[in-house]
Amino acid sequence: MGRPPGTIKIGTIAGIDVLVRASWFILALIIAVLMAPAVDSVRPGLGPLKYLAGVAFAVLLYLSVLLHEISHALVARAFGMEVHAIQLDFLGGVTQIGSASKTAWQEFAIAVVGPLTSIGIGMLALAGALIAPDGLILLALQALAGANLLVGVLNLVPGLPLDGGRVLRAMVWGGLRDQHLGTVVAAWGGLIAAVLTLVTVLVLQILGLRVSLVDVLMAGIIAAFLWSGASASLMDARLRRRLPALSARNLARRTITVPQDLSVGEAVRRARADQAGAIVLTSGDGQISGIVNEASLAAVPEERRAWVSVANVSRSFDQSLVLRADLVGEDLIKSISESPATDYLLVEPDGSIYGVLNIEDVDRVFAVMMKGKA
Repeated sequence: MGRPPGTIKIGTIAGIDVLVRASWFILALIIAVLMAPAVDSVRPGLGPLKYLAGVAFAVLLYLSVLLHEISHALVARAFGMEVHAIQLDFLGGVTQIGSASKTAWQEFAIAVVGPLTSIGIGMLALAGALIAPDGLILLALQALAGANLLVGVLNLVPGLPLDGGRVLRAMVWGGLRDQHLGTVVAAWGGLIAAVLTLVTVLVLQILGLRVSLVDVLMAGIIAAFLWSGASASLMDARLRRRLPALSARNLARRTITVPQDLSVGEAVRRARADQAGAIVLTSGDGQISGIVNEASLAAVPEERRAWVSVANVSRSFDQSLVLRADLVGEDLIKSISESPATDYLLVEPDGSIYGVLNIEDVDRVFAVMMKGKA
């Protein structure tokens, strides 16, 4: 899997690439500026080095975020899932898992381990702060404890895209045996959390409590993150509920088989006579050798079709173009994405040909679903 643009690979852990987005460096500078007064108060006279201490804390903080994400990755691996990468960015981190959870228990375990890891790190840092001497080490441990406890607790807020939203989805999924309903409920939890984030800042201002510009800005960023993530999850859930209607069998084109040395004109004549929408070629020994490409066929002038072999307007056949005729929904989309092509041969369990699936037909139906998902 290629590295996403705007990211830098900083290493590999347990075979998993660790990526850092450029936005992280912006956050490191922000943390350095915010930490500078506190550093100056415990170690006066450092001068510009106080900002370097702030950057060091940013690195330490993101090492704890990395542990949070590694815990997600290792549990996913334990369930047999492929983990592509761990990515750290301005708002924290994300673990790129190659497949969705198959059970509510998997979803719950993968989601909850992250916040629990952050809370555990926070508790360890807090314990260390109780015995650490005054100075930069104490400051770092106190800040690390506060940050991780805050991250752990906030990540348990029951709304997507937070880990707590995935926990809520798993609980609804497991309790009501409805994964899509779980996603909808958790997505609405995320939308509510986004609104409450902004309302909280407004209430604090009304009560006369001090709210800095940085607080307002961070609240806005967090609210936007929650709203966009929850909205995307809500739309995805609605689309996935419709996906079972996407059936390879229903989209299949009636198919005829012709010898690969037949002329284009004769092949088209036979297809029209049989009311077929696709043409499959066979070799001299009766084996499938190709599928006629619709665009290439249309490009052959009528006056030349009697002289052009149908093999010249077909795509060479291989087993990656064979799909089961009974594929539906997400299984169909996954099979197509694994072997991109314009046409696929649909076969029955006994190996007999059912028809040809054209990707344009799939795209057309999928586009209708997308329009109706809002």
